[in-house]
Amino acid sequence: MRTRRRDTHQLDLFGPHDGEGPHARLAPRQPSHSAVAPAGLDPAQAALGRRIHPTIRLGTSSWSFSGWNGLVYGGEYTSTTLARRGLEAYARHPLLRAVGIDRTYYAALPAEQFAAYAAAVPDGFRFLVKAPEACTLARFPRHGRYGAVAGQLNRTFLDAAYAADAIVGPMVEGLGPKAGPLVFQFPPQAATAVGTPGAFAERVHRFLSGLPRGPIYAIEIRNAELLTPDYAAALAANRACHCLTVHPTMPDLGRQAAVTRVETGPTVVVRWMLRPGLRYEAARARYAPFNKLVDEDRATRQAIAALCRRQAARGAETFVIANNKAEGSAPLTVFRLAAAIVDPECAA
Repeated sequence: MRTRRRDTHQLDLFGPHDGEGPHARLAPRQPSHSAVAPAGLDPAQAALGRRIHPTIRLGTSSWSFSGWNGLVYGGEYTSTTLARRGLEAYARHPLLRAVGIDRTYYAALPAEQFAAYAAAVPDGFRFLVKAPEACTLARFPRHGRYGAVAGQLNRTFLDAAYAADAIVGPMVEGLGPKAGPLVFQFPPQAATAVGTPGAFAERVHRFLSGLPRGPIYAIEIRNAELLTPDYAAALAANRACHCLTVHPTMPDLGRQAAVTRVETGPTVVVRWMLRPGLRYEAARARYAPFNKLVDEDRATRQAIAALCRRQAARGAETFVIANNKAEGSAPLTVFRLAAAIVDPECAA
């Protein structure tokens, strides 16, 4: 599915990135067969993998962290090596059935790069893709990395034709059946930029109604005031879902789920990002090199595990993507969550 390319002045502003932020490691544009070995198979994790319902897909926001050597990878590898050749080893872990592609938030990717990612993973694996911020920023921040457009209104904000051309088409063409949710993450923005909650809900409705049918579309907001029944109705009318996010700017998962009625839809998407009281930079400094759990969030683990069990019972698909800044190590967060899904007593 490809459409005529419209103005894409934002597409090359920031260059290709892979990871959890604008300064993450570069990833290749060409496929490369993995020389990275997976970590040795843990019998307990293999058993968990067999017991987790197939509709539950757990994963991390990226795969390129050298602190995961020994947890996911079976050697001593640099982050650069993992970014380029670690995906195949990552996807062989019995509990890692999905992964986020965050680099697309900063610059759209061609179908060929998506195809290279798809070729590195087994058939049952899925990718959660973040849409470019060119879709979700109403006004470009006054920050040096935005160059000449810093402070200006963004003319592709909630532009369905741009989104279809820049991300939906290449994603579907490249990933094929391995495409999971396409997440449109709206960062915290001034109310004057995004409009009233009602106006925002109406724009989201128009945007979603203009996208090609087929992919799983999820909206992630970081302004709590935008979480309204009108917003929920806009999603429901277009069979899109609210991306439940664990983030200091948002209400707890229970409140988000209640307002948006996420458990009535065919797919639930959860991104476990950042615990209350921390900012990303502080969390990065506190948790690096991301090889152990530093601040366990048992309440969130229990809530997500229960949600996964309920969704599996009704045959609905659930994606849960964990960030290193959630508890200190995204793979360990996933491993503990998997145990809690299978055995509720493990969540306590």
